[in-house]
Amino acid sequence: MNTDNKAQESEETKMFQGTEDLLEKLSENKERVCKIKTILLDLFNVKNLNFLFGAGTSNGAIPTMTDLQEEVEKNLDENEKKIFEKFGKKNLEEILEILYSGKTYLKNNLQDKDNEELETLETLIKRVKSIIFNAINIKIDNKCEDKKKPEVFCNYKNFYKKVTYRNKDLNRVNIFTTNNDLFNERVLDYLNIDYNNGFGGGLSRSFNPARFEYVFSKKMDEGIEKYEPLNHMIYLYKLHGSINWVEAQGHNSFFNIQEINLDSQSERSCGNCLIYPTPLKEGKSLTSPYTDLIREFQKKLSLPNSVLFIIGYSFSDEHINTIIYRALASNNSLSIVIFADKNKLKEIPLFRINDKRIYIIYGEYEGKKIHYFDYFTQELIPDPKQDDENKINKKFLEMLKREMGGQECLSEK
Repeated sequence: MNTDNKAQESEETKMFQGTEDLLEKLSENKERVCKIKTILLDLFNVKNLNFLFGAGTSNGAIPTMTDLQEEVEKNLDENEKKIFEKFGKKNLEEILEILYSGKTYLKNNLQDKDNEELETLETLIKRVKSIIFNAINIKIDNKCEDKKKPEVFCNYKNFYKKVTYRNKDLNRVNIFTTNNDLFNERVLDYLNIDYNNGFGGGLSRSFNPARFEYVFSKKMDEGIEKYEPLNHMIYLYKLHGSINWVEAQGHNSFFNIQEINLDSQSERSCGNCLIYPTPLKEGKSLTSPYTDLIREFQKKLSLPNSVLFIIGYSFSDEHINTIIYRALASNNSLSIVIFADKNKLKEIPLFRINDKRIYIIYGEYEGKKIHYFDYFTQELIPDPKQDDENKINKKFLEMLKREMGGQECLSEK
């Protein structure tokens, strides 16, 4: 293990494989970016393609945990403020962990004198969840007045337009996200791309993890029983829940979890919605849907010939981190590509490991940070559809040139 990785030495565009600087011999950033694109093209053609999205992919449109914490603290009453003061400089995720732990302890060891404290904790947890819900339940489309929201919408749109056109002989793309917002769903609907998020049904959509094993296919010929997988298909796993998932007691399903249609303009409170910034910290971590989603994450990373692209993720969820570490320890054909902020590299244990299966990308080019989601979606993701068109055009020009005796048949103007 090398604890003094060379990647911290420069402000340039960087790509490391283990501790090896893959761009060290290239002096110009333009050449460096081209090299990165070439390497990513090969990785995108791996059989099993997975992505892990963190808060950074929706940054600007959705408040950060720091912003949410400030909003929470502004809306506390005097008793609740006294509780928050005891937490000192802890962040909102750590505070929620303590609140959930306290709630669980008091419930299991309830005495008459504890009733008031338990009610205070429950009220505080509801208040925090409500603020998170209202901050995330925003109008999402490409025509919002807020400039940043259409930009984020466009980033997701660019991403899905490219990844869904990959070779149909390869497995469909898996998207794992810790975000509770609905950017993925809104964009997929906008692009008319089918997706499987574990929910099925008509007007009443219920969760069933068995659906993740479903393969959606179309019939190739009416005369024979032959099928091929849908080209435009995404598997979506929301590891920290979603603002449009609710617990529905008495629902006619083995899993009492429903997906509902949310209106961003409605005054509906979060109620029993399943959002948990720290899912490990409450009893929900031991039940569906969280365990089912985590199990799918673990299962996908164990498949041979797999790659996981990590974007906008802070490595703050130790459960998710542990699964990544275990996958690397057991699957020698798994590659991990991390788009990281240079200033936070020390916080990523994988950065300090000299393993050729681990790639780290960061830096700037033409004033843009290449590890940000917008640059990744616009410039770094290979565009299979465009590549196919270029190949067709190139082949036509080559044949035309040959038929014309080798002379240049078309000149660029």
